[in-house]
Amino acid sequence: MMNTIAKRISDFLKDFPPFNMLPKDELLAICKAVDILYLEKDTDLFITGTPIKNQFYVVKDGAIGLFEEETNTLVDECDEGDIFGLRALMRKDSYKLTAKALEESIVYSLSAELFENYITTNSEASAFLMTSFVSNTRYSEPKPQNQSTEKTQDFFEEQSIDFSKNPINCSPETSIKAAAIIMTHKRVGSIIITENNKPLGIITDKDLRIKIATGIISTEEPVTKIMSSPVITYPENITVAEAQIAMLKYKITHLCITKDGTPNSDLAGVLSEHDIIVVRENNAYALVKEVKRTSTPEQLQQVRKRAEHLLKRYIKQQIPIAFATKILSAINESITQKIIDQAIKEMPTPPPTNFAWLAIGSQGREEQLLLTDQDNAFVFNNVDENEYEKTQEYFLTLSKKINQKLEIVGFELCPADMMASNPAWCLSVSQWEQQFKKWITTPDKDNLMLCTIFFDFEFVYGDKSLVSSLAESIFESIESRDIFLTYLGLNALKNPPPLSFFRQFLVERDGEHKDQFDIKARAMMPLVDAARLLILSKNIKTHNNTIVRYEKLAELEPQNKEVFLACLEAFKNLLYFRTQQGLLHNDSGRFIDLQTLSKANRLELKSCFKAVKEVQDLIQTRFKLSQFL
Repeated sequence: MMNTIAKRISDFLKDFPPFNMLPKDELLAICKAVDILYLEKDTDLFITGTPIKNQFYVVKDGAIGLFEEETNTLVDECDEGDIFGLRALMRKDSYKLTAKALEESIVYSLSAELFENYITTNSEASAFLMTSFVSNTRYSEPKPQNQSTEKTQDFFEEQSIDFSKNPINCSPETSIKAAAIIMTHKRVGSIIITENNKPLGIITDKDLRIKIATGIISTEEPVTKIMSSPVITYPENITVAEAQIAMLKYKITHLCITKDGTPNSDLAGVLSEHDIIVVRENNAYALVKEVKRTSTPEQLQQVRKRAEHLLKRYIKQQIPIAFATKILSAINESITQKIIDQAIKEMPTPPPTNFAWLAIGSQGREEQLLLTDQDNAFVFNNVDENEYEKTQEYFLTLSKKINQKLEIVGFELCPADMMASNPAWCLSVSQWEQQFKKWITTPDKDNLMLCTIFFDFEFVYGDKSLVSSLAESIFESIESRDIFLTYLGLNALKNPPPLSFFRQFLVERDGEHKDQFDIKARAMMPLVDAARLLILSKNIKTHNNTIVRYEKLAELEPQNKEVFLACLEAFKNLLYFRTQQGLLHNDSGRFIDLQTLSKANRLELKSCFKAVKEVQDLIQTRFKLSQFL
């Protein structure tokens, strides 16, 4: 007779890897031996430092949080189909994290024997788990996700990892007792045994527990008696993935870092499993998951501060800036979405009609790496004329709440009031269409300025169809008014390459930033404006990001590919340089004191200006602008 409980468990597990890689009969055999655990909220399943159980776990319902004990930091949240506890089982050591039920949960418990008999013997399932180990603490197949989460699959395991640059070491003649005293005084979990600064072996807390605390070996013996040797060594540019794979493969918790990656070169540092946990809890995916768990703007502020640390790490490790912008934009978007959710809950009644929140300016282009001021807008569904004022008032109140909460997070209020709480930027679809039509048909200086800001809008929250409808209307207006692109072209040429006749940087002549170089207005915006104009002229609605726009233009115009790729690289370099300066001086990075730059930095900046000139020459020719200049 069919075991109905085993069949139900099988029906659940068959949808999740690695169980979906197993033959049906093997999966059913596993399910017959599964234990079902019920956990109330805040119940611990296992605790940091306790000996491992002969089990690993799969979440059936609810959510299990994995916490780093010292800081009580939530490292990861496991939900339906996620596996946890397997890393410790394979390592055959104590638990490095605490598993706690974040809500009422049902968990399947599987024994080590089941794992060894059915999963490790299946090459496909085993390979999947090894890949999963190096990407995160969770092992389920990616579920359907919103745009923000998709962008945060940043494969952080390919990044190099920070390690202790000052490893504690001792000579082979040192006694175990003396080594233990050194470890205690230095508050470290390992000590490297070296000779002529070459690593011979390593002792960890685990060695002291197992070999010394049990009385097996005397503390007066030399460290060579209990050290693990030979050591596993890697070079200084070891990645997170390489570190995790090595620790799993050799069932160890520490790696020796040497100058050339071999035991025969000088010791450069030591990398512990804790170092990997620290990286993991600050990776982009973990931050976005933490955003979802927050309940106040103050908590979101802490997440955004951690995102800044993530950005610093990206810059330090020279991660491609295009990658960094995607990750930070995704985190910013997730924060905004959470803020909107919170604000809606505070309103006395639900929204009266469908709406959409738009990011504009640099955030709309997904180029907002540093904390700058807010630029946003609000669009709501068309309503009857007699309901319009009441509807707009509701959404203005909501927008004000959102803007205020974003300010708490760290995004300052826009000095020019380019925010959704401004009645001019909180309109119905038809009102927005009329607004854009006015800007396009009467392209004076002010209207062109507004166009350059609002044309770079990005949907963040709400009803996306409203935004699609608005975009269609904008392009219809542009098509019916060819002269508009000419004016937009003239606007794109208003900031020529920022060098004087004598090839000196053009700096601010007065004001707060006198003698400083405005990298945004004088170098980056000319490239942004050119990309926007050229992509609009191609009637392309889907690309807002400057880098992506130049990539698309290079694809569409092979004859101008070199120009567009030069612009793309110049913009990346400028964005990278501005971000570096902003992180260094704890500001927006916009205004740069040229006296603080090295000659190499100044030459690097100047090399970007050639691309500005080339694309502006192209625009001048294409749109026949010479007669207007």
